Amino acid sequence: MKKSLMLVLTLILSVTLAACGQSNGASKNGTAKDGNGSKTENTAKGENTTSELSGNLLSLGSSALMPLVDEASKSFMDKNPKVSIQVQAGGSGTGLTQVSGGQADIGNSDVFAEEKLDADKAKELVDHKVAVVAMAAVVNPSITVDNLTKDQLVGIFTGKITNWKEVGGPDQAIQIINRPSSSGTRATFEKYALGTKSADIKGSVQEESSGNVRKLVADTPGAIGYLALSYLNDTVKAVKYEGVEATVDNVASGQYAVWAYEHMYTKGEPNEIAKAFLDYMVSDEVQNGAVTKLGYIPVSKMQIERDIEGKITNK
Repeated sequence: MKKSLMLVLTLILSVTLAACGQSNGASKNGTAKDGNGSKTENTAKGENTTSELSGNLLSLGSSALMPLVDEASKSFMDKNPKVSIQVQAGGSGTGLTQVSGGQADIGNSDVFAEEKLDADKAKELVDHKVAVVAMAAVVNPSITVDNLTKDQLVGIFTGKITNWKEVGGPDQAIQIINRPSSSGTRATFEKYALGTKSADIKGSVQEESSGNVRKLVADTPGAIGYLALSYLNDTVKAVKYEGVEATVDNVASGQYAVWAYEHMYTKGEPNEIAKAFLDYMVSDEVQNGAVTKLGYIPVSKMQIERDIEGKITNK
């Protein structure tokens, strides 16, 4: 009787140990759910786990960068359905101010933070360069001028040249469509195309977004403005600068001077969602897809580099 009882107990113990061994093996090599229902993966190599991203992200600022961020955010949300990304314009200065103050997760800018913020606030921000953008002077399609020199552009935007006939065009009054001082597109155009300060620009209509600038230039006889290449279409005409056309190859080689890095700033290191999105922005999928499709230039394609002072060096 005792022998039978011992045999039964031994069999029970063996079955229990085998079951435990299978359970442990599954936890090391398979996938389970934690107490919150999130998927976790444990591998024999360690305690690495992954969980589905969820939460909200606000990215705002540069209207020149907005088309790229907007398109990439939609694709990112398709891949991460529990993430909501809100993309807004407002200008580079606004984006930098908002991310510095903690109102935004990412501040989009066409200029370095040091160009818009006090040095102590700029030092708190982390720069993530995601692309390069070129800006071109654009005119109403009825204007026959195809090229403008730096001196001619300075004359136009400072009010010294007021009629298109003075630069080889029709007898038509010039109407300047400008951006506000918070605009990174304006800062880039002033710095690299004009080499002059905002205070010197006279008598211009100011529009908050690149989209509005494009519409006004298209609809206003004699109008001139400036746009990132991502906003160009057949409703406006881009003019050459010093005889050089604003093309990807000319920018990448350094022949065309009016361009800027597209920055996405975070205050300190980005949180989990922001980091994942910023990593996606510089992934091959986005750089070889939306970046080139929308008229931007991958940073990796540039043959030159430019620092905050505008100094150019070869890569």
